Amino acid sequence: MWSEQEQEQCIGESRDRDRDESYDCCALMAKASHLMFNWSNPTAPISASILLLVSVVLVLGDPSDTRDKPSPDHHSLLTYGFQIVNEFPHDPHAFTQGLVYAGNDTFFESTGLYGRSSVRRVAVKTGKVELLHKMADSYFGEGLTLLGERLFQVTWLTQIGFTYDTKNLQKLEQFTHGMEDGWGLATDGKILYGSDGTSTLYEIDPQTLKVRREHVIKFNGQKVHNLNELEYIEGEVWANVWQTDCIVRISPDSGKIVGWILLPSLREGLLAAGYSGIDVLNGIAWDSHKNRIFVTGKLWPKLYEIKVHPAKKEYSNEEMEQLCLPRASTSG
Repeated sequence: MWSEQEQEQCIGESRDRDRDESYDCCALMAKASHLMFNWSNPTAPISASILLLVSVVLVLGDPSDTRDKPSPDHHSLLTYGFQIVNEFPHDPHAFTQGLVYAGNDTFFESTGLYGRSSVRRVAVKTGKVELLHKMADSYFGEGLTLLGERLFQVTWLTQIGFTYDTKNLQKLEQFTHGMEDGWGLATDGKILYGSDGTSTLYEIDPQTLKVRREHVIKFNGQKVHNLNELEYIEGEVWANVWQTDCIVRISPDSGKIVGWILLPSLREGLLAAGYSGIDVLNGIAWDSHKNRIFVTGKLWPKLYEIKVHPAKKEYSNEEMEQLCLPRASTSG
């Protein structure tokens, strides 16, 4: 049967539940244990079975009881900080709108602004632009992703996109898509994911470029507007939220938020170092072979390799809304 020490341990492990419920549960289990070994009592096995059944119900709880069960967007399970692993040079004139790791320590990058938009191949360690395709002045470059031997790019304020040959960045074809606008692109290697500055995450067929499915992304019952640059990382879609220092982690299957990453210290550090001309955080790239995460921003002079870890501070849902839920906007 249970010793007093075992009973105290049971109660201690149940402190996060109602105190009286924990005590009754452990007391019943101890009593059942005693009865099972008291075979001189002919009713002991039956009584013990009943008591054990009751105690198990108390331990497991009523499945319909939702007390103390976190909601899908419960902040204590979702907020992450980071540490800087490496810093690399980045073109401070690049208005970064799309970033994708290309292997061999190189990136493909899409830059925006009318008259300055481009698609380029960039060396990670030096920030040197190795190959560049300048876009027509009438286009504002946005999200970029790599699928097979083709780069897919979308453009701002249009439903027009382009594909490029990865070897020479020669434009292959123009396409139209079903999103309201072109902001971000990512891929899992089979399908495309897109954003248009709203709270909608789109699933797009790479062959037909037609929208197959949509998810409206919400946190605490509110829409997460301004989904921008995207990256697919180990079964999740990560999205920069424009006008914030936040990356939201999304399950592409359900559209549920599975995490927030807070990176305000990157931009604040650059401002403190005198880089007053920088714009917002934007640009996520994933090196799946070496498990490396890279982030940068528009007109940032640096690109960062980071590691993500649970945040040291616990944020309330209200604090997360203030940090990461901007109002709907019209440019990204």
